Amino acid sequence: MLKILLINSLVIFFGAYLLDGVKVKNYLTALGVAILLALINVFIKPFIVLLTLPLTIITLGLFVWVINAWMLMLIDKLVEGFSLKSFWWALFFALFISILNGLLLRIF
Repeated sequence: MLKILLINSLVIFFGAYLLDGVKVKNYLTALGVAILLALINVFIKPFIVLLTLPLTIITLGLFVWVINAWMLMLIDKLVEGFSLKSFWWALFFALFISILNGLLLRIF
């Protein structure tokens, strides 16, 4: 669990460095975002996915990507030092996090 959290925070910090529309104040802020993202993914996201299940099925699962962007936008409002310029940046950042986390978790 700790390994996943550290990898996720590194991905968030690295993504903010690469993407102009995402800002993270420092690594501790990225760690806080990773912790909050993990909590939201455990407690809130399953209910939202269940409520939007018909739309998720119609879009062949792509709507989950939009849900991930909404979760990031929620975190943007809750964490000082983390900001997203727009929904589209959140959508792109969600995709970035998903792909890079998947790759790094397979490697490590």
